[in-house]
Order: sequence, then C-alpha cells, then structure tokens
Amino acid sequence: MAAADEPSDTTDQRRSLSRLGRVLLGLGLALQASEDFRDMDDTVEYAESAGVPMPEVMAPFASGMMLVSGVCLAFWRLPRLATGAVVTFLTAVTFTMHDFWNADEDDRDGERMAFFGNLAMLGGALVFLREAFR
Repeated sequence: MAAADEPSDTTDQRRSLSRLGRVLLGLGLALQASEDFRDMDDTVEYAESAGVPMPEVMAPFASGMMLVSGVCLAFWRLPRLATGAVVTFLTAVTFTMHDFWNADEDDRDGERMAFFGNLAMLGGALVFLREAFR
C-alpha cells in the first residue's frame, strides 16, 4: 500500500515547494517595491536616466504594480493577472533598466548583477505563470 501513497506524497511535496517558491518570490518583489516607495525620488531619477518616458508617473506605477502583484503572487490571489504583471514588469525592466552592456564602466558590474538577478526572478515567474494557467 505504501507504493500507492508515494505519488500523493510526492504531489504534496511539490505543492509545498511551489507554495514556498511563490511566497518567497512574491514577498521579495513586494518588499523591493516598498523600498522603491521609500525613496521614490531616487527611483524616478534612475528611471529618467534610463530614458523611461514620464518617469514621475511610470516609476510609482511600476512600483505599485509590483507591490500588489507580489502580494497576490505570494498569496496566490488572481494568479493569472499577478504572474502576468510580474512577467511583464521583469521583462521590460530587465532589458531596459539593467542593460549592463551599455552601462558606464563604473556601473557595469552593478547593472550586470541586477540583470542576472532579474533574469532569475523572470524564470521563476514564468514557471508560476504556467502554473496559473493549469
């Protein structure tokens, strides 16, 4: 009878790991967004330096979207909308704001680290996007 229980146990373990991953990714994104709100002037200035149109509107909008999407991802509420927003945000930000290949020599290492960190989060968000559409 133990063999019949194994698939259920394995499924429960996968669900638990998936839940933990969603909570970690979602809260990480939400906490980062809250940090952006703490120093919105710097966030707007950084967006402006990257050529973001209307940075005084887009930076708070993007931070708010990430805060809400991160919380929704963590608690698996509106999962399609939340994961879609996270994927959209990370795709846009990763390739426009952290384009280390165009960065000044002094900023290149930091932008490279941010790029690869966002790329890793984007990979996780894509997995959860697939899960949201099951």
